Parts: sequence; structure tokens; C-alpha cells
Amino acid sequence: MPTLDKVTVLIGNRAHQIWESYDIQSDLMTPADAWHVSLGLKTGQLPDFVEPWSPVEIKIGNDTVMIGRVDELADAVTKSERTLSMSGRDGAAVLVDCAAPIWVARLASLEEIVAKVVRPLGIHKVVIDAEATSRREKINVEPGDRAWDTLRNAAEANGLWPWFTPDGTLVIGGPDYSAPTVATLVMNRDGKGNNVEELERKRSASNRYSEVTVLGQTHGTETEEGKNALKATAQDSGVSWYRPQVVVDHESDSAAICRDRARKLLADSRLSSFELVAKVKGHRIKEGGALWTPGQRVHVVSEPHGIDGVFFLMSRRFTGSRQDGQRTELMLKEDGIWALDAHPHKRKHRRGKNDSPGEILDVG
Repeated sequence: MPTLDKVTVLIGNRAHQIWESYDIQSDLMTPADAWHVSLGLKTGQLPDFVEPWSPVEIKIGNDTVMIGRVDELADAVTKSERTLSMSGRDGAAVLVDCAAPIWVARLASLEEIVAKVVRPLGIHKVVIDAEATSRREKINVEPGDRAWDTLRNAAEANGLWPWFTPDGTLVIGGPDYSAPTVATLVMNRDGKGNNVEELERKRSASNRYSEVTVLGQTHGTETEEGKNALKATAQDSGVSWYRPQVVVDHESDSAAICRDRARKLLADSRLSSFELVAKVKGHRIKEGGALWTPGQRVHVVSEPHGIDGVFFLMSRRFTGSRQDGQRTELMLKEDGIWALDAHPHKRKHRRGKNDSPGEILDVG
């Protein structure tokens, strides 16, 4: 039986640990990670320092899992009791909610774009985790463009993705597919050796394509003429049926960006076609060990599914209540597919039965 970790919410330099229930989510593909807690108020009074937009730090045991702010408070009163529920998001919330500064620039670096977008919104802890980044020929942020969308587009143009770490740092980077696996999840028919309560496999063809073509263009400059016939196509050799997709992307202002964009869109289509959802007890990989965290690589062995391979942990959800105890839901994706151009693979890793046949190829 796992040792229960206390979930602490720090607001106004005060710690709160007694909850009726809680739900703490973290997903690399979701712009703002969310949390929710509820409790009964024995004193019948809502603390004055708990207000919307209050800074929050959430901890499980001694480990910080999120730094953000309170989005919403619900204070309910009945004849017999008073209850409080609080919910909020991490540091990405302000980027999702607010508009980006209106500006136009040429030959802007990724560092310059990120700083221009996030600093006015109070975000100063930034790490760009990439071996090299490129300059964009032209950046044009129009009225009403969301800060997150501007940031994401700049990151994707470099094969990267933005997310916030538990300590509140904005990272522009990608996964490390050379990292060792952190655990092995087991599901056997006879139940012997199982450490998973439930394992569900989902497969879909609705958003998967055999090839993606990106059409782009670039405006003329003082030294070069504009180009309007930029084109690149990427193919997924693992799709045996013909399902083409064509995307017109005015931000793809070079053949190289068209190519990277086509590969990214095709990888996204493959990513959406497969997932494993595992439910386990507790919030740690093992008793007293590290917390489950998006970005980890996990070995899965499932006899009923015929699976023996390595998967990438895309999201996790911590839940707890007096009735159900502490549980973690893990959403696992095919390894080596998400943000495939962010970092070069440092070494080959063993391919298991989870791997779809074929690979993403550039064809023009």
C-alpha cells in the first residue's frame, strides 16, 4: 500500500493540506496545466488572502508540481456546512488569455520573439533548450493575436514546443528520446506481477494522413524577390492507404520551413492516432521515488494487448479523494514521434511491438 503524499496548496505564505478532493493535471500538448481542490470550511469563513489571481504553489509531499495562480473560487453555503472549491492554471494561463504585443520585425531570432511576447506579461524565467535556432524573415503580430499562439508559432518554426516546468520556468525545447526509461508497467492476464489497475489502448485513423504537403510563400525584400511557389511534402510510410492533406501556410517563408512544417504536421497526425491510458495507484513511480512527470519514457508490457515496448509520457493526472484514495492517470504516446525535429537522436533505442511500421520521409 503506497504511503499517502500530502497535497499542499501554498497561498499567501500559508499552507493548506486538508482536502475533500483534488485534481492536478499536466499535459505537454495543453497550453496551461490545470488544478482543482475542494474542502469544507470548519470555521465558516473564507480567508481574506484567498482571491482570484492569487499566486499559488502546489506540492505533493516535498516536491513542487506546479506554480501558477487562482483562476476561480466557488464558496457555497448550506444550512449545515460551508464548502470552498478553488481552481487555477500554471504560468501559461496569462499567455493563453491575453493578446500579444502588436509588432513587426525582420530577421528576428527566437530569443527576441520570446522576450517580446512574454516579458510584458510578467514571465522572466525562460530557457531555450535547443542546439540552434533560426531567424524569421518577417514577424507580423496583428491585433488580437494571442500571446500563446505567437509563442507557439515561433517555437514550431524551429521544431520546438513551449511548456512550463513545475518551478514556473518557461522552456522552449523538445523531448529527450535518449533518456532511459523510468519504469515498467505490467498487465498480465492472470494478474501476477501487475502494477496497473487499468490499461486502455486507443487507435484511430480519423486524423492520420499518408502524406502532408505544405505550400508557402515569402515577400520580397530590398535584396531578394518574393517567392510564391514554395512547397514540401512529407510521407508516412506506415500508412498503407492514400490519405493526402494539403496545407497553405503563409508563415512558411522558405523551402526549409515548408519541409519542417510538413514533417511536424505529419508527426502530429501520427501522434493523434495512437495512445495508451494507464491508471495506477499513488503518484510516484515507486515507493519514495520520483513523481510521474510528462516527458518520461516508460516501458509497457501488456499480455492482453500484445505490447512490449517503450512509450513517451505525454500527460499525467493526479487525483485524490477520501473515497477513492490517490490515483494517477498516465497518457502514453508512441515514442520518438512528438517534436521529432527538436533534438537529434543521440543513439538508437530498442524498438518494441508498440512501434508502427514505417517512418516519416521527406519527398520534396
